[in-house]
Amino acid sequence: MKKTRFPWLPVVLWTLISLATLFPIYWLFVISVKQPFDLFSTPDVILRSFFWKNYQDVLTNPTLRGYMLNSMIISSGNALLVTTLGFLACYALTRFDLAGKESIFFWTITNRMAPPAVFLLPLFLLLTQVYRIGDFSLADSKLGMILVYCSFNLPFAIWTLRPTVEGIPKELDEAAYMDGASAWTVLYDIIFPLARPGLAVTLILTWVFAWNEYLLAATLTNFHARTLTTGLSEYVTTTGTAWGIMAAISMLTLVPALIVFSVVQRHIVAGLTFGAVKG
Repeated sequence: MKKTRFPWLPVVLWTLISLATLFPIYWLFVISVKQPFDLFSTPDVILRSFFWKNYQDVLTNPTLRGYMLNSMIISSGNALLVTTLGFLACYALTRFDLAGKESIFFWTITNRMAPPAVFLLPLFLLLTQVYRIGDFSLADSKLGMILVYCSFNLPFAIWTLRPTVEGIPKELDEAAYMDGASAWTVLYDIIFPLARPGLAVTLILTWVFAWNEYLLAATLTNFHARTLTTGLSEYVTTTGTAWGIMAAISMLTLVPALIVFSVVQRHIVAGLTFGAVKG
């Protein structure tokens, strides 16, 4: 009986790759638990003491807690809106014979080709001048940022969900229509359950995009809708940079993303491969 050899080389290789990937996060944590005068001493990879005051200063700061709440509301609202609209758009474009639908798919992705900085001035004028009714405007508002992120993430959601919806056989729709089901019944009871893996992947990716975004949030918000990523810049001043507090904030920004990933992780692989193989 032939013995199965243990694949040492792939294990060692993937272990080294994992360590190289995780080391920046570990080093960020090391900086976050060091005292200010220790940051400029000889680097010590192994932690010998923990300085938790940086985390205490962040968690007890009401302004930063408000920034984190804004980030949660904007990211979650954007992810839900983008995933819903992307799902409906993909269902319409893949199930109905629309003229020029391939051109529509290509046109949507062109919005992601230009850098976000190109749209800063038009978006600023839209939020402050055009979308304004009396004293109400979308500038420096959570709703305004959700809509801004929607314009960038919706094309990505449509292209991510397209293979998922296309991979669901149209015969299921036809059989449901033969039984007297309406279009909304088919969409909710048949297409939606089968598309859950792809929807989960789209939800988490668009959520992370909005959570990590800095440029648009720093330009289009002032105080009421300011996000946690933009709060980092407040610790870079002319008198110095609070590296420890910035590292603590950065570590805390990882926690919600890890929670969201852990909730939908079983759908990620299935969602990324759904519709890739047919036949």
